[in-house]
Amino acid sequence: MDRVWMLVWFVTYMTGVVLYEIYIVHMFQQNSYKPREYREWMQVHSNVGRLLGKSLYAVISLPLVLVGNLGCLVAACVMNAMTILVNKPRQAKKPLVYTMRVRRMLITTAALYVVCVLLSLTAGTYRTRVCGSILLVLFLLQPFLILLVNWINRPVEQAIDRHYVSDAARILREMPNLTVIGVTGSYGKTSVKYFLNTLLSSKFNVLQTPGNYNTTLGVVRTIREQMKPFHEIFLCEMGAREVGDIKEICDLVHPEHGIITSIGPQHLQSFHTIENIIATKFELADAVPVGGRVFLNYDNSYIRAHKTDKNVVSYGTAGDDIDYRAYDIAVSPNGSVFKMKDERGEEVEFHTRLVGNHNVQNIAGAIAVAHTLGIPMEQLRYPVKQLESVPHRLQLSRQGGRILLDDSYNSNKNGFMAALDTLGMFKELRILMTPGMVELGEKQYSENKEAGMYAADKCDYAVLVGREQTKPIQDGLLEAGFARSRMIVVDTLQEAFQMVNAIPDEKQKVVLIENDLPDNYA
Repeated sequence: MDRVWMLVWFVTYMTGVVLYEIYIVHMFQQNSYKPREYREWMQVHSNVGRLLGKSLYAVISLPLVLVGNLGCLVAACVMNAMTILVNKPRQAKKPLVYTMRVRRMLITTAALYVVCVLLSLTAGTYRTRVCGSILLVLFLLQPFLILLVNWINRPVEQAIDRHYVSDAARILREMPNLTVIGVTGSYGKTSVKYFLNTLLSSKFNVLQTPGNYNTTLGVVRTIREQMKPFHEIFLCEMGAREVGDIKEICDLVHPEHGIITSIGPQHLQSFHTIENIIATKFELADAVPVGGRVFLNYDNSYIRAHKTDKNVVSYGTAGDDIDYRAYDIAVSPNGSVFKMKDERGEEVEFHTRLVGNHNVQNIAGAIAVAHTLGIPMEQLRYPVKQLESVPHRLQLSRQGGRILLDDSYNSNKNGFMAALDTLGMFKELRILMTPGMVELGEKQYSENKEAGMYAADKCDYAVLVGREQTKPIQDGLLEAGFARSRMIVVDTLQEAFQMVNAIPDEKQKVVLIENDLPDNYA
């Protein structure tokens, strides 16, 4: 009987180990496989608590099984069941992708476990206790063990990456007539990329990096798997978390033109200073050749203030010194209407199903690029009318008689305030639902508090997800005179939706869902 329960214990314990390892690898992938970012993620207080919670029952299980009697063995199996339960994979906003790199990491981790267990068998009569102790240590050190696994695999990964990058460079060299347009920014770059794809496709054969394939290897994969000889334009989204990331992509694709959509304190936890963010985004401008153009969003103060010696084409919604300016913007539940002038003063009125000033701002950037590349403004009216919301980026929809503004992909202060401006334009019952912003480093409190103060006169109710997480927003709302009775604080997103349903129907509801925390913070 004891042997049966011991087998049950071992199977359930190792199941918990595997599930915990999958979670750790998922978090490592969410942090772009970068050890420094992963270590900084672990240092966040809530993440330390989450890791302890996922390992607690395993810590209790091993001492119980080492006692040796049947009662403790059964209790240890129950603890293993709890370990499995708390580590059971849940639906993720960005699920773990089982790439070959992830599979190699899992294999290396398994090999380390096997080697350690085999070594414990040399301990003679103490082998059971030694094996148990080793398993416990490995489980507790799993968040750090992944760094060792990454270091062990690094030579192989570097060799594979070099091969893929070299192959992508070869493909690009064989397409000398391809025009590469780099798209970057702290926020808005994915939206602008999609808008550009729609507008430019009315005249050219266009390839864009799909989804969020905005790292070097994401760009490489796009080129190797999707680039065809008939493509005329390649829209290359460029993301960054460290200085040099965009230069690395530019050194591969050699953009002829570039567009910088915005600069703000996004990923400040890894960049550390706003100056580093500015320098990194302008690595795209630095890479554009003499005959190329750099399209800059002059509504952004950081971009406007930064000097570059390249051929600049400016766009935006504010200021008379802008080459492509959108103005007379009107927003309704049906979308937006705006007028726009090109650099010669030609005026065209555009209609779009999208809402919000920053959507109009992004469309203006796409129009500026498309018109500069030879598409008449008048011919862009229909493509602009056909533009669709990028999923979860101020996406307008109707559900159960209410209007939803889904801006849940991620959040930064400028985007947050722009979304609040859009919410404030509605005459319906305005409800803000948010867990706040993350990855802001030492500005975490001040930026969230400022957003809360700004939201005070833009919403009628505020449903805040996370009592500690949203404390700065609560403070900002109250300081700006927002009624405490209209501020609802809950623990989960599910509770938030329930509370939105419970708010009295004074009139039709419009709900802004601002940010759904990424999986490594949720």
